[in-house]
Amino acid sequence: MKMQKIYVFALLLLTACWLASSCDAALRASTTSGVFENHADVGIVLHPGALVFDSSHGTYTVSGSGVNMWSTADAFHFVWKQVTGDVALAADVSFVGNGGNEHRKAVLIVRQNLDADSVYADVALHGNSLTALQYRDEKGAATHEVQSNVSGPRRLRIEKRGDFVYLFLGDGDQALHYSGASIRIPLRGTYYVGIGVCSHDKDVVEKATFANVHLAENLALVAKTTLYSTLERVAIDSTDRSVVYVAPGRSEAPNWLRDGTTFLFNRGGRLYRLPVAGGDPTLIDTGFAIRCNNDHGVSPDQTLLAISDQSQENDRSNVYIVPTGGGVPRRITVKSPSYWHGWSPDGKTLAFVGERNGDFDIYTIPVDGGEETQLTTAKGLDDGPEYSPDGRYIYFNSERTGHMQIWRMRADGSEQEQIVNDAWNDWFPHISPDGKWIVFLSYDADVKGHLENKDVMLRMMPLIEEKALAGKLMSVKVVISVVAKLFGGQGTINVPSWSPDSKEVAFVSYALVPDESAEKIPDKTSDTK
Repeated sequence: MKMQKIYVFALLLLTACWLASSCDAALRASTTSGVFENHADVGIVLHPGALVFDSSHGTYTVSGSGVNMWSTADAFHFVWKQVTGDVALAADVSFVGNGGNEHRKAVLIVRQNLDADSVYADVALHGNSLTALQYRDEKGAATHEVQSNVSGPRRLRIEKRGDFVYLFLGDGDQALHYSGASIRIPLRGTYYVGIGVCSHDKDVVEKATFANVHLAENLALVAKTTLYSTLERVAIDSTDRSVVYVAPGRSEAPNWLRDGTTFLFNRGGRLYRLPVAGGDPTLIDTGFAIRCNNDHGVSPDQTLLAISDQSQENDRSNVYIVPTGGGVPRRITVKSPSYWHGWSPDGKTLAFVGERNGDFDIYTIPVDGGEETQLTTAKGLDDGPEYSPDGRYIYFNSERTGHMQIWRMRADGSEQEQIVNDAWNDWFPHISPDGKWIVFLSYDADVKGHLENKDVMLRMMPLIEEKALAGKLMSVKVVISVVAKLFGGQGTINVPSWSPDSKEVAFVSYALVPDESAEKIPDKTSDTK
């Protein structure tokens, strides 16, 4: 009996020691890592990183080396916590010291694992004040980014809701607001959330301070969302995207004016101008035409604007012409509904889609008005006609084969040939001004029509030379690349939107942002004419 008592006492003593040790370890972790669990270098670094947590002020100073967080692998110092469910992480972020590489990064990040090539998304403040949502949506894939139009914000927040990650920004006393940047990222099960630093120079260690850190876990289900529209531009060589304008509500179909200075887009039935460099939109006077849809474009000499409006004719769309500076619309199409899509390079002819006798086909009509000429007669929807820069061809999308694909024909409607044959539903081919590329919108195979609020892609292929025609077009091997993946569809890229130098494309992406996540951005569209 005595030995049993000694044994029980010893067991209780060991248990107490273990509990005390565990509590001390937890206390040490909380006092050294704050709201996070641990920290470590990710990827290959020459100089180990470090974390200093000031519990009295609640600040985290992170030191990090690493050649970059980019391409197919990352190298940085990561302070993290493992989580499940939806999270939001916010902090005031600033670099310690001046100078350094302008591409050094201080980040708020969600990451599937600690592998260098992991799926991730981060909000990255760069040394040159650039702020971007960066992401790798597949393990080992290349990194992409959406650059914010706000430089050097003080406060950042990254928020994961379901399969989407959102970027929010704030400065000084300004409340956090949606930046216009979001992306679908497949984070599954347990993943990591935290802060990090990359020096962008393998031989250097950089420091950044994260203050007023707030980590919210297990976010409640969204009760209400607000639709936001972001007018973006994407460089076709790098596929880097940048935010130009973001506002609540639905904006659609940007045109890039031929002088390279201005975008046109529609919103709430009206047309607006927007500086390419960013700013606030201004209203274009279109007279009685106050129910304009997203089919509009500018003449080759930039003096006229073709619009499609349904203010009259029993709410059926018609094509009109107005001066680009605004004015009284002049009706072009006699029959309705009609939707503009293309302007011939010589400025004399318009290409449009018309519904006649229950079928949608492609037509042309003189800019001065007159008889319309029907170019397609195949059963099924033909849409999106656009002239090639040399005026010899009209490119369009057609579902005559059973699902929507890209076609082309001679400008007189002859020699209609399919130029894309794949599993996607492809819409709205747009030809670069230099005649080298076609960009178009792709939906999943099970999506019928060009619906709004869908996961879509902008894809690009080289323009096939005429020598590949004569019945051999479909045997020509072409590489179709993905320019951007986004939440969009109807309104994203319905009309011509290449930059005049053929280096960029403008489009609109959308996001359903939880109302409780951020201060709503005011709608700054102006009625100034």
